[in-house]
Amino acid sequence: MRSIDTINEKIRQGQAVVYTAEDFKALAQEQGVAAAAKAVDIVVTGTFEPMESSGAILNLGHTDPPIKLLECYLDGVPAYAGFGAVDLYLGASQPAVAGRGAMG
Repeated sequence: MRSIDTINEKIRQGQAVVYTAEDFKALAQEQGVAAAAKAVDIVVTGTFEPMESSGAILNLGHTDPPIKLLECYLDGVPAYAGFGAVDLYLGASQPAVAGRGAMG
């Protein structure tokens, strides 16, 4: 049985056997799940597809004198400023607006 330490050592030595999820599935169909699990050290999966609800809330901190953000662009990308005096919501899929900030 392999341990995380054993696999990490194989990674450091450049000897780890790495498959994508798709390739591992094909190997498992060809050789069986047990044989594929013995042959492969790491199965990598991943995706990046920002959804409408993905984003970040940023708090800029209060100033002296106090301010209220009404409109904000971060590097040309509009950030929603309507729910707190110095809070912003930056949507992960929000595109930049031409003519605003560094991207414009």
